[in-house]
Amino acid sequence: MHTLTFLAPEHFHATLTLREQHPLVSDEIAVYASDEAEIRDFLSLVASFNARPEHPTRWRAVVHVGGDPLERLLSERPGDLVILAGRNDRKIGWIRRLHDAGLPVLADKPWMTGIEGLADLRQALAGPPLAMEMMTGRHEITTAVERMLVGTPDVFGAFTRDEGAAITFESIHHLEKRVNGAPLRRPPWYFDVRAQGDGLADIPTHLVDHAQQLVGHAPRLELIAARCWPTLVPRELFARVTGLGDFPGTLGGLVEGGSLAYFGNAAISFRCGGVPVEVSTRWELTEPAGGGDAHRAHLRGTRADIHVTQNAATGWRRRMVVEPRPGGTGAEEALRRRVAAWQAELPGLQVTPAERGSEVLIPAALRTPHESHFALVLDEFLGYVERGEWPARRMADTLAKYELLAQARVLSGHADSQHATTPMRSLP
Repeated sequence: MHTLTFLAPEHFHATLTLREQHPLVSDEIAVYASDEAEIRDFLSLVASFNARPEHPTRWRAVVHVGGDPLERLLSERPGDLVILAGRNDRKIGWIRRLHDAGLPVLADKPWMTGIEGLADLRQALAGPPLAMEMMTGRHEITTAVERMLVGTPDVFGAFTRDEGAAITFESIHHLEKRVNGAPLRRPPWYFDVRAQGDGLADIPTHLVDHAQQLVGHAPRLELIAARCWPTLVPRELFARVTGLGDFPGTLGGLVEGGSLAYFGNAAISFRCGGVPVEVSTRWELTEPAGGGDAHRAHLRGTRADIHVTQNAATGWRRRMVVEPRPGGTGAEEALRRRVAAWQAELPGLQVTPAERGSEVLIPAALRTPHESHFALVLDEFLGYVERGEWPARRMADTLAKYELLAQARVLSGHADSQHATTPMRSLP
């Protein structure tokens, strides 16, 4: 039985690992924080999990408040595993300290906000104990089906390499949203890119990981171009999301005319194992009524293209269409055969004619919300720990990803200046 220790869990992703009870985890959890305000939302959400009428959890939090939370945790060590999700500017240094103390760590992304943490990152990934990212996107069902189709030569063929990007991802998120049915409260530091990380540090961790998963184990990533630009956040929205009446003085240099310049948007071009990739991520203000995040993926194969769309037109669910390429004779028939063969693993998966090619219909029973994926990540992490397994290939991919994003920050001009709009810059 493992005991989880939560270190300064200011981000709601820490709490979501507790959304479901796990048979390998003790009901008693330890929480370390510098003050009570830091963990108020964490404890409130844990209490809501315990109090829900269906499948309630049984968590008992033992709270340690005051002093340096990292030093107290390392001295007292009430648990054998650490969950880390909060300020990102100190994250990689804490991961390194926990790793060197022999404690496995499951840490939310991003691990780095700048290039200074690369030495700590390399040490934490060089050998056991395990330091693993919360890569929830790997457990999204459409993403899993994408990987299966790309790995099916008679349907997809191979990635094209001579028609621009073979992998294109576009992602739109919202600063004001609901999580677990309630309005999300973000800490004020979330809007400070020095603490949270800018657009090149944050969401691209998922998008680059997605590309690595599709191409296969390909630690060689080659940067081509990168840029970062702001979303203007009105004072009124900032107040609703943070609970503060005004922008704090620490953000003064980013405020003009009653709006804050939040540098959360980014675009990156790179090659993953030789496959050209383009990713972009954008933050908008308020989640649409009844809606959520938007997403687009375009995967170019020699036999077929795969299109994935999530927006208002799709009812905010991801829709997948496989479009045969000119000369891709037999791709649609192969798709139907493959889907029929996957029924034991993916019951209810279907293929139906679409305007261009065939739509792959994913039944509701296979679709799970983002919040539920954190329990799957925790289970994955516990599996490695229980087996004593060191996933060397995963560690190599994680290191390659963060090295790429560090290079992107240098290329974009954001390694030294956090608050400058930058054009798309390319390597010579």
